[in-house]
Amino acid sequence: MSIRVAAVADIHLGEAQRGSYRPHLEGIEERADVLLVGGDLTRHGTLDEGKIVAEEFRGLPVPVVFVLGNHDYHSDVEEEIIAVLREAGGIVLDDTAETLLGGRLGVAGGKGFGGGFAGKSASEFGEPETKAFVRHTREIADRWRVALKSLDTEYRVVLSHYSPVKETLHGEPPEIYPFLGSYLLAEAVDAEGADLIVHGHAHAGTEKGMTPGGIRVRNVALPVLRRAYATYCLGSEEC
Repeated sequence: MSIRVAAVADIHLGEAQRGSYRPHLEGIEERADVLLVGGDLTRHGTLDEGKIVAEEFRGLPVPVVFVLGNHDYHSDVEEEIIAVLREAGGIVLDDTAETLLGGRLGVAGGKGFGGGFAGKSASEFGEPETKAFVRHTREIADRWRVALKSLDTEYRVVLSHYSPVKETLHGEPPEIYPFLGSYLLAEAVDAEGADLIVHGHAHAGTEKGMTPGGIRVRNVALPVLRRAYATYCLGSEEC
């Protein structure tokens, strides 16, 4: 039996968008079994914006799994935002994993980070600031491996904000690719295995890509999808 995964990212909700997103989620249980939201939930990462996001997704009839994005860190209240999302019934991953749907689906992941892609990436060398930048991504990738290893489920999905592959960034200026994702994320997932990776962050990117190991990658940023969410099937070609 297939699993229907709805996903979106970069919804960027603020006071001006209060109440505008929820109507698009009505009836989602007829089209999806779970909803994944890949970061940049807010505009400026304020707690008030986090509360707006929480209310838009509160009480949905399917599990909702969030990760944060770079915008959600901007005001240094990311822990408070996580708390209000969880209070509203959401699941928030922070380089962790969760088992859903009676043990059939495992979702792992977190924000991710940048650094670039094979042949054109930063390395953990030189100034402390450069080493810290790359080390942050490497440590995240290592935690993803641990999270994926912990899942004993029929299907596994990785939820991220930053991209693991450059293919879903096509349309963005190549000069900013290192700030949109890292090949280290794809290496971690390929090493442990998954059925699907979804991410956001690249507003001008492309929806479809694939890791070197053959795992489907989908950029679900709202400006890319141009719809409230996309739905992907696990276990069959069509839901």
